[in-house]
Amino acid sequence: MNSHEIGRGIGLSVLASALFALLSGYTRLLAPLDGSDIFAWRILGTVLVALALIAWRGQLGLLRQALRQLLGTPSRCLLLVAMAAILGFQQWLFLWGSVNGRALEVSLGYFLLPLSMVLVGRFYYGERMDLLQRLAVLCACVGVAHELWMTRAFSWPTLAVALGYPPYFILRQRIRLDSLMIFVVELLALAPLALLMLGTDGSAWATLQTPSMVLLLAGLSLLSMVALTSYLRASKLLPMGLFGILGYVEPVLLVLVAMGVLGETLQSSQLGTYAPIWLSVALTAAHSVKLMRRPVAQSMN
Repeated sequence: MNSHEIGRGIGLSVLASALFALLSGYTRLLAPLDGSDIFAWRILGTVLVALALIAWRGQLGLLRQALRQLLGTPSRCLLLVAMAAILGFQQWLFLWGSVNGRALEVSLGYFLLPLSMVLVGRFYYGERMDLLQRLAVLCACVGVAHELWMTRAFSWPTLAVALGYPPYFILRQRIRLDSLMIFVVELLALAPLALLMLGTDGSAWATLQTPSMVLLLAGLSLLSMVALTSYLRASKLLPMGLFGILGYVEPVLLVLVAMGVLGETLQSSQLGTYAPIWLSVALTAAHSVKLMRRPVAQSMN
């Protein structure tokens, strides 16, 4: 893995984190839609945006090839179903938390997720960590331990995020296909569920009669497309450990959105959780800069 791929992966990961945080606050504009309605419209809209992008690039043949490979054997079909189910649940939970006053609980899950990813990288893929990475993980562990001491348990949205994504990325790494193509096939697998959810809600289709809401839903689809493809592409370009630690950027931004846009509050007792994790983000940033500068220094010798 060369420095160009690492730098590109870091940039895509940070971009995805910023857009995911923006999506959390964007849901306020979609009232009175609930989390399930927003999820369904998001899936359908993102499918249309993704297909339009692939057609514009002239890559429909690659999409057909990806469909044949993923649906060619029963084992691959099961793999696709498992990946789509995990991705769909996580996308629904993200939106559900934003509109039901549970954004901080979901954001805590995203704080825990990088630790899960680092453990996967270390023990499943055998990746090594340098000093800055170890310090970042240590700081994150301090924050997580404080939260566990304060609450004596994690809520189910927190655990669902922290434990749900690692299996998804492990499964995804096994498929040697373009990241965008895999993503589009996953969306196509989720589209019937989205249509079913909207079909059982008699008022859902009335949303399309409001031009402003149509534009907002189009914006949601576009943001989702860019955020998810950037995130999934970064997972392919970066070592699992670094990809995991960079995940701390998103929950920091989610907390800011939850407090500044969604009206949730951060208690002083919670600083023992978030302050060490914010320090972990700073150490991760320093590690990322170090990685990107290393080839420059080597070329000057």
